[in-house]
Amino acid sequence: MFMRIYLKLSKANEIIPFNYQPYLTGTIHKWIGDENEVHDKLSLYSFSWLQNVDVSKDGISLKDSSFFFIGANDDLLIKRIVKGIIKDPSLCYGAFVTEVQIKENPVFPEKMLFHPVSPIFIKKRIENNDKHILYNDPNADFFLTETLQHKLKEAGLSADGVSVSFVKDYPDAKTKLIKYKTISNKVNFCPVIIEGSPEQIAFAWNVGIGNSTGIGFGALK
Repeated sequence: MFMRIYLKLSKANEIIPFNYQPYLTGTIHKWIGDENEVHDKLSLYSFSWLQNVDVSKDGISLKDSSFFFIGANDDLLIKRIVKGIIKDPSLCYGAFVTEVQIKENPVFPEKMLFHPVSPIFIKKRIENNDKHILYNDPNADFFLTETLQHKLKEAGLSADGVSVSFVKDYPDAKTKLIKYKTISNKVNFCPVIIEGSPEQIAFAWNVGIGNSTGIGFGALK
């Protein structure tokens, strides 16, 4: 069963730098624990960037209403994360989890528009080079669909009839260079339309779309 948790956060002791993704990634693996079978494997989970925050030129400040969420196709993984949070709720920069809320999957129709809450990353090996695909690339939708189909099959679910496409005429669509540790990645801030069965769409809503959802890309609102 797919599942998503929302984690309400305390304020931090200091301003959080913009390149905080590795801290969230490391904290989630800390919560999963030592027997971490998801590390370095195909990520059938996703997590958002920090939400409801104040942004300044120096970084990010958490508020009383700040949170982020984690979604997965496996409720056992989510339960392990919750156990880890109970054991050690610390996040980074003095912030910690103050509340965990479990959200049931909505009953989705067979076509949904989603806005990303972390940028969508598509990486493909083309002619022995890693190419980062942008939303206006003619092959972008094919690659998004291909990745989702692969994840569905990995989870033992049908991939028949599912498709993902960028809303290329969205007026605020943009690309950006985001650094994860020392690696720069060209990513997309652009909504997507997912078509498929309600189960397939719920799966995508939880595990995210595109590449590297396990390090904070491709989470859907």
